[in-house]
Amino acid sequence: MSIPSPRWSGSDQKSPVDEEERLRELGYQPVLARRMGGFGNFAISFSVISILSGCMTLYGFGMNTGGPAVMLWGWLGVGLFVLCVGMALAEVTSSYPTSGALYYMADRLGGRKWGWYTGWLNLLGLLGAIAGIDYGAAMFTGAFLHLQWGFDPTPGSTMVIFMIILLLHATLNLFGVKLVSVLNSISVWWHIGGVVLIVGVLAIVPKNHQSAEVVFTEFVNGTGWENPIYVAAIGLLLAQYTFSGYDASAHLSEETSNASVTAAQGIVRAIWVSWIAGFALLAGLAFAIQDYAGAQNSATGVPPAQIMIDALGTGGASALLLIVIVAQLFCGNAEVAAASRMVFAFSRDNALPGSSLWRKVSARTQTPVPAVWLSVGCACLLALPSLYSSTAYGAVTAINVIGITPAYAIPIYLKLRAGDRFQPGPWNLGKWSKPIGWIAVVWVAFVTVLFLLPQTNPVTVDTMNYASVALVAVLTLATIWWFVARRSYGTPQPQAYGSAREQAELADQIV
Repeated sequence: MSIPSPRWSGSDQKSPVDEEERLRELGYQPVLARRMGGFGNFAISFSVISILSGCMTLYGFGMNTGGPAVMLWGWLGVGLFVLCVGMALAEVTSSYPTSGALYYMADRLGGRKWGWYTGWLNLLGLLGAIAGIDYGAAMFTGAFLHLQWGFDPTPGSTMVIFMIILLLHATLNLFGVKLVSVLNSISVWWHIGGVVLIVGVLAIVPKNHQSAEVVFTEFVNGTGWENPIYVAAIGLLLAQYTFSGYDASAHLSEETSNASVTAAQGIVRAIWVSWIAGFALLAGLAFAIQDYAGAQNSATGVPPAQIMIDALGTGGASALLLIVIVAQLFCGNAEVAAASRMVFAFSRDNALPGSSLWRKVSARTQTPVPAVWLSVGCACLLALPSLYSSTAYGAVTAINVIGITPAYAIPIYLKLRAGDRFQPGPWNLGKWSKPIGWIAVVWVAFVTVLFLLPQTNPVTVDTMNYASVALVAVLTLATIWWFVARRSYGTPQPQAYGSAREQAELADQIV
């Protein structure tokens, strides 16, 4: 069978696929509103990646685990491998454009158990992402309030801000996908304009800058581990955490026009645009550092904020922090949209406890309302340990990586294993499919093991990397629930569409 060459834009495509009919062929009756265009689909993944969220919130972590050299060179290297993962995943997305995304792909290519465990890993990663993004936004909001009014950003006050942000994002997502799409489109330009402004101001205003030698070669180790290779490897978490969430394009595919092409394009474009802009942001911050130790121990609790204060003064730093906070709010809102669609889809196939509730869709907005509330509620629970442990936030970000990253690789691996049985969609990699796919699988295996390792020495109750505990917990829960729900769980066979059972379930979804 001849596989078409890769298609990077829709300009040379044949007439768009009838996506509603394609969804029916995959076994699902359309119930969500298809009101998102190609740019909106790209925008949601770009917003979830959010370099002004990931790079900023973990910048202090990066300063401690390798310093500027690891942050910058690690960003370039990780970005290249993530682009391979994204392209390989985009190819599978083009064949299976459903809200279930990763777990549906795994189910179709590998069987029910593959789909089951992929879905639980994906769900863990998405919920961890909401917690990490919105808690990071709360930290930066606390830093802004500290600069403006002397607010004390304690763990308790930060948690209150975090919960308010979660409530805001839940509310915005209840208005429907059209508003989510508009906000994400604004988010793209806010992020790009924000990076240009931040980097430009930090390049022009400060009288003193670090040398290129310091920025690109300075290695800093504050982890307690002696092996520099181990420290540098752990330091890759900043980049890998930021480069996650691009499966949002796939999860919103049932609400996207011509999704067989545009959802795949959205994944790849979000990664390479973020790759370029993120490098500029990290370099701009590194060149502007005036007092390295002072930034690490900032009273604001946020090292990038201290870098801006030292370089620009309180007024200038406050203005730039406000830009960052708004970008983080855009990011969290997009992540809630993606996670809620995953909850909806997984419940549609009876995989979650209480599935009959979580799969319900509002007849007025065509939005999965209960799934939105479940997503933000679980994210809140994941972040609660931050009240008691200073290292808990790092564990939450690692939970995101070790949950969602393996879920990316599983359908890619199953596609490679399927060989010619896999039917490529209109967006595909052609002859590059296998080499890029294997690079993606090997990279994901490496970073999954890496981010289960302890990040600080000595390892104590306070410094332990609890991502491993979370991973074991979710896999144990998934295994236990498998024996309870295995008879009811399952993605529909295409020929099952139109059955009495499915029509009854569809009626149950619309409320």
